[in-house]
Amino acid sequence: MAAIRQTRMIGCADPQTTDNGANHTMLIRPFRPDDLPILKRITVAAFDGVSIDQGIQELFGPIHGYDWQWRKARHLDEDVTRDPSGIFVAEIDGRIIGGITTWQDREAGIGHIPNLALEADCRGQGLGRKLIEFALQHFRESGLTHAKIETLVQNAVGEHLYTSLGFREVARQIHFVAELS
Repeated sequence: MAAIRQTRMIGCADPQTTDNGANHTMLIRPFRPDDLPILKRITVAAFDGVSIDQGIQELFGPIHGYDWQWRKARHLDEDVTRDPSGIFVAEIDGRIIGGITTWQDREAGIGHIPNLALEADCRGQGLGRKLIEFALQHFRESGLTHAKIETLVQNAVGEHLYTSLGFREVARQIHFVAELS
């Protein structure tokens, strides 16, 4: 497992104060089961506007009684089931501000990053970059040779971030959904 790292930087706005310019320490640590509800909330909020499940709901409405937020939150359950040791949580001053989920196909040499999410007031400060860099180092330490991350075409921020970290576009995919009734 990758070591816990701290980064000194300008941090997120503390909801209790108006001091946005104070220095804070971001801690990246291993996932704990009690982090899951907070990570689900952060992930659902971060994927608003860039979620396949949200696109499905825009066309069909809630499916089987569940909205897109419920379906997106379940992705984290799948990540926990697949590889809980590949989930890393970001904290500033003890506040969970986001996280990144990973899993490894060791035989293929590829590390996967299914989810990256930060609180709204923590975006645009380089913290997502730090989480991805952490995940990439985790993959290197595991002997992997490549990393894979996906985004939707409407996620211009993600596309810019990923390419700035050395990811290259290899394909585009179209998702289709059909009603079965």
